[in-house]
Amino acid sequence: MQVEYYRFGITMRKSPVMNPTADRDPGAVTPSTYYAFALLFLLYMFDYIDRLVIVSLFPFLKRDWGLTDAQCGLLVSAVYWSILIFSLPVSILIDRWSRKKSIGLMALFWGAASLGCAFTRNFSQLICARTAIGIGEAGYAPGGTAMISAMFPQQSRARMLGIWNASIPLGSALGIVLGGFIAEHFGWRHAFGIVALPGMIAALFFFYVKDYQTIALVHTKRQESGQSRIQMKLIDIVRQFTKNRTLVFNNLAFAANAFVTTSLLTWLPTYYHRIEILPMDKAATKGGSIMLLALVGAPLGGFLADKWLKRRKNARSLFPAFSSLATAVALLVAFTILPGHAQYVILLFTGITAIAFVPAAVAVTQDVVHPGLRAVSLSLCVIIQHLLGSALGPPVIGILSDVYGLETALKFLPCFALLGSILFFAASVFYEQDVERVEKVEIIM
Repeated sequence: MQVEYYRFGITMRKSPVMNPTADRDPGAVTPSTYYAFALLFLLYMFDYIDRLVIVSLFPFLKRDWGLTDAQCGLLVSAVYWSILIFSLPVSILIDRWSRKKSIGLMALFWGAASLGCAFTRNFSQLICARTAIGIGEAGYAPGGTAMISAMFPQQSRARMLGIWNASIPLGSALGIVLGGFIAEHFGWRHAFGIVALPGMIAALFFFYVKDYQTIALVHTKRQESGQSRIQMKLIDIVRQFTKNRTLVFNNLAFAANAFVTTSLLTWLPTYYHRIEILPMDKAATKGGSIMLLALVGAPLGGFLADKWLKRRKNARSLFPAFSSLATAVALLVAFTILPGHAQYVILLFTGITAIAFVPAAVAVTQDVVHPGLRAVSLSLCVIIQHLLGSALGPPVIGILSDVYGLETALKFLPCFALLGSILFFAASVFYEQDVERVEKVEIIM
């Protein structure tokens, strides 16, 4: 028996894939695959270094330019607003053109924009430069996710995405710590320039990795004479996302959790600077150490979700529900009950649980859509998570801090983590049904 697949409109014949949920044969993973994965990891790390180096510079910007907490929060959310605006069009380019060329060009652009922040002279110029960083970063997560989903077999997807997403806390922590250290010793402008250059160098190497062939947008349609594969129309593409209840709930849950994680990344250094009267470099190190534990949480979350998947088909939606619930409880205890050292210990635990949802939730965005639309699927998740989460978190907590104080403002975070848990539970109800509807396509590297 043979099955047909389409490549640029040409019908070809291949032996069927025995596991219909797997895009790749595990034996097809080669050293060049891991080389590409390593570069993807480094670029994601530099992405977040450039994105969050600004956090440790808040006290210096407030001193030099007289900024409010709300304005400081906007310097973070400007990147996310830019990402949510440009993510969809860039992801379409990624899916239909080239993953490696798109990613390489984007990394060069966001590195140059980060370098440009060092030469700004006022708040308006700096927020424009920060917006440019977001334009460069807009398609990186969708492009990287699509590449990893194609390079590795489906059954290890969450695990590999978990390892990849460990670069987020690593880059975030490095950005926060390096920003505070460089600003204290050399001046805050130098922080932008020093962290921008390594990512630009890594981007140059990415132009030479192996990319997978662009997947034709065709789907199976039942007719009286049997089944045929036809070109997808725009309405078919739209229905991939609007009629997919798993994606809707998954993406909303992602946004609720992104509100929490981005707020913690943004405000924990300032929290310790104010509450414990620590110098900003030490406050940044303490706050960064909490989020750095996501280095454990991201791979662990992916590993546990994939392991549970062997016994329960909707594990990739259920696992984030439980990890989000654990985050809500931990944050509630930390900010309302336990002060001092005990609070810090609880927040270290939160550093693990708060990011554990990401690998499984990202894998879901790839599991339940046509393989030729994976970058677009992740970009829609990015748009929703930034629009309702990442872009709102820093300024909202900043506004609440200006009115009630930062201690009180952070007490709102457990509510968002709990909301994320409820939405992930809802997604788990529809996961199996939506996976069954996905078109089975062989990926060609």
